[in-house]
Amino acid sequence: MTQRIYSGGEFEAKIGYCRAVVAGGFVHVAGTVGQGDTVTDQCRAALATIKAALQEAGCDMADVVRVNYYLQDRAEFEPCWPILAETFGDAPPAATMIECGLIDAKYRIEIEVTACHPGPKPS
Repeated sequence: MTQRIYSGGEFEAKIGYCRAVVAGGFVHVAGTVGQGDTVTDQCRAALATIKAALQEAGCDMADVVRVNYYLQDRAEFEPCWPILAETFGDAPPAATMIECGLIDAKYRIEIEVTACHPGPKPS
């Protein structure tokens, strides 16, 4: 069974995607940007949106096994490191950082994750 999770973000309807899809034992969370003036503000906001999608799917950040970071300027990645280390703690995922253009120049970072889904809860 496939479950689709929507966050109500402006681009979901415009582009035709959802925040996350639960399928094949995984939760695939779409690339997520956050609001804020700085890369660290946006990083925190994106992670909060991701965490909410994972929780709706029955997971948490400790279930994340893969993360991709997309930044317009790779020099802005280092200020995010303490936030990421705190977020993933003792369960760090495999990670990749890519420098690229994002959907709008106001966004400094986009984060995409894949998490293992624990399966149905016993009744």
